[in-house]
Amino acid sequence: MEKWARIKYTPNLPLGENGERVTASQKHIELSCEAACEGMVLLKNDRNVLPIRKGTRVALFGKGVFDYVKGGGGSGDVTVPYIRNLYEGLSQYTSDISIYDKSVRFYQEYVADQYRLGIAPGMIKEPALPEDILADAAAYADTAIIAISRFSGEGWDRKVAGVDREIKCEAKDLVEQGNKIFDHGDFYLTNAEKKMVKMVKENFSSVIVVMNVGGVVDTTWFKNDDQISSVLMAWQGGIEGGLAAARILLGKVNPSGKLSDTFAARLEDYPSTEGFHEDDDYVDYTEDIYVGYRYFETIPGAKDKVNYPFGYGLSYTTFLLEDYKAEPFVVSAADEVGKSDSDLADAIVASVTVTNIGKTPGKEVVQLYYSAPQGKLGKPAKVLGGYAKTRLLQPGESQRVTIALYMEDMASYDDLGKVKKAAWLLEKGEYHFFLGTSVRDTRLLDYTYELSKNIIVEQVSNKLVPTSLPKRMLADGTYEELPQTEPVDTYATIFPRPKNWKETIEHDVLKTPVVRPQDRFQLFLPPKEGDPKNFIEVAECKVTLEDFIAQLSNEQLASLLGGQPNVGMANTFGYGNLPEVGVPNAQTCDGPAGVRIAPEVGVVTTAFPCSTLLACTWNEDICYEVGVAGGEEAKECNFGAWLTPAVNIHRSPLCGRNFEYYSEDPFLAGKQAAAMVRGIQSNNIIATPKHFALNNKESNRKGSDSRASERAIREIYLKAFEIIVKEAEPWSIMSSYNIVNGQRSSESHDLLTGILRDEWGFEGVVVSDWWGFGEHYKEVLAGNDIKMGCGYTEQLLEAIDKKALKRKDLEKSAERVLKMLLKLD
Repeated sequence: MEKWARIKYTPNLPLGENGERVTASQKHIELSCEAACEGMVLLKNDRNVLPIRKGTRVALFGKGVFDYVKGGGGSGDVTVPYIRNLYEGLSQYTSDISIYDKSVRFYQEYVADQYRLGIAPGMIKEPALPEDILADAAAYADTAIIAISRFSGEGWDRKVAGVDREIKCEAKDLVEQGNKIFDHGDFYLTNAEKKMVKMVKENFSSVIVVMNVGGVVDTTWFKNDDQISSVLMAWQGGIEGGLAAARILLGKVNPSGKLSDTFAARLEDYPSTEGFHEDDDYVDYTEDIYVGYRYFETIPGAKDKVNYPFGYGLSYTTFLLEDYKAEPFVVSAADEVGKSDSDLADAIVASVTVTNIGKTPGKEVVQLYYSAPQGKLGKPAKVLGGYAKTRLLQPGESQRVTIALYMEDMASYDDLGKVKKAAWLLEKGEYHFFLGTSVRDTRLLDYTYELSKNIIVEQVSNKLVPTSLPKRMLADGTYEELPQTEPVDTYATIFPRPKNWKETIEHDVLKTPVVRPQDRFQLFLPPKEGDPKNFIEVAECKVTLEDFIAQLSNEQLASLLGGQPNVGMANTFGYGNLPEVGVPNAQTCDGPAGVRIAPEVGVVTTAFPCSTLLACTWNEDICYEVGVAGGEEAKECNFGAWLTPAVNIHRSPLCGRNFEYYSEDPFLAGKQAAAMVRGIQSNNIIATPKHFALNNKESNRKGSDSRASERAIREIYLKAFEIIVKEAEPWSIMSSYNIVNGQRSSESHDLLTGILRDEWGFEGVVVSDWWGFGEHYKEVLAGNDIKMGCGYTEQLLEAIDKKALKRKDLEKSAERVLKMLLKLD
């Protein structure tokens, strides 16, 4: 096929074998189900009620049996051929179990009626359970399954009970609907759900709970209740989530997922909760680096607040870990700068033998944690340094698992100069290592690495320094005051603004890209001397990219730096589009749970599990396979870029978009997402890690300032992106809407050039999130190459006239855009 044929002519040719389509193919749907099975987490299984034994009679309760949420809303939604809920999943195995039919019909009719009224999945009120149905069900079955579902989405956050003020957000209708349904906020059960659960517990000896949720929710109600024997955290499992849950409940698949977040007893136990909705205009990240398990395992008294620790997950079999070992590994020469003869190790290599001593085939996840000396900076008690998932081990089978941890990956960042200002460093002292199956279930290895002096791993310069963050948490739970300086003028501009510009800014930016006119050109005749150089000549190495760019006008260069009109199946606009010189218009599609095509197009795709579930697989291979499959669907549908993965940190359970993100831990998020990026780009499709950076809140997301210390930013909130950039080399990254310490992410030279490009070596394209409030000329100066969904060519040209921009600024970004397009087929 000729280069760019797909994105220029939209032939929509199948990519599968024998002329079959891969989009929403059976192969991809089965992969989605496999991934869902791999990441669902068994939280509780008292009395071994699970797996459900063959011949068991079961009764299903809760609107969640039919009100199944495949994934979150907004850009994470996917148009699918069907969705299989929990009842439909269990119904595939009627030869194994018998399902009581009256409760099924009751919930099926109720949910169908609610959907007909236009209510979104997961936003339906729990109906009152008729007592006659309950009594009849109890006479029929001994085992009950309760399904609880939750929904959240882009543009709104979960609410804390008791916060009565109106919170600035985009999805006000969903917030209002949620306020009517969730008596205590959707973190907790509603009063109606509590009543239903109580009635079921009183009538059944075995009660199983299935949680169809996208993020952290209350677990106290079942953890401490002996009447609830088993709980499966099924997450939002994509198109076949109901079937995946059924397979685990019935023992067709042995659960092997591990939590990617800490589940505390109460929402108020997370340090981020208190100030999350304090103000629409800012969020103070006062917990600093002590996010998730770093907080709960370190801060005095916090450990007791945990119900289920990070990395936790049960199995239907039992694993024995033995023959633990750790040793230093040396690669570099002894005279390397910064090292002495006594400080030679480049890495610590830990290993353990895992044996399945149970009766069921299964997989185990081995997790390596390290503990760095407190020193002058203060450190978390434990930090994840590596992990590995075994293959499927048969009963009696063993596998030796080896994990390497590079010393430099244990470095901390000194932002204030307590040891060495603006440096990544290893403080002197003892480094301890732990190996196990969760952050709590670990064994201290008998190897200790000791540094006799502080080692500077990398000297950089201060960037993204906070001006208005008053304090930050220390390892002992106290706080230190931070320097306060003159805040940045976030809204500074060279252009005049009308008096009411702040009231109209949201309306003004929601515009489509300009459809550029093209002059008449001669068809069929060969090019002659003096004709413009064509982009295909660059691809064929007949013309240099430098010469091609030199012929472009300022207007053409500026046009390349903005979103382009939709073509074919797209509804999120494109990149490129200079038809007069042969630059194609490469279209983008949303993610990250699958290729998102607007329903009115009539093309369905595969909905993969939400990112939180993918993180809980602790399996890079499955993420790679999902990336390959999603990239194939994007390519078959003639897209050039898939806007995924989203890797923001689960700072707070309240973030409405946590289902799109992976984990509270940046190492786990970075490794899993890097595998996804490699899979996507194996198709020569652009992967787009997002939202760079600190987009941990949806309320007023375009105007909220994330105020964090430089250390927290670098160690927690940028680390997953850094791993992706260095290990997967993504062709693009998306900057976020929000403000970081007074500067918009898309306008931040510190972030997009200083850190991303100069420190990490990123060579790709930065695109803005769609219709942000950033000034286009300021974004170009910062290193944000493309403004989406539309650019403002006239503003860039005027900025050149005002000497605020130079042509070379446009050329620099245009060159990156064109290099990215050259990578497409």
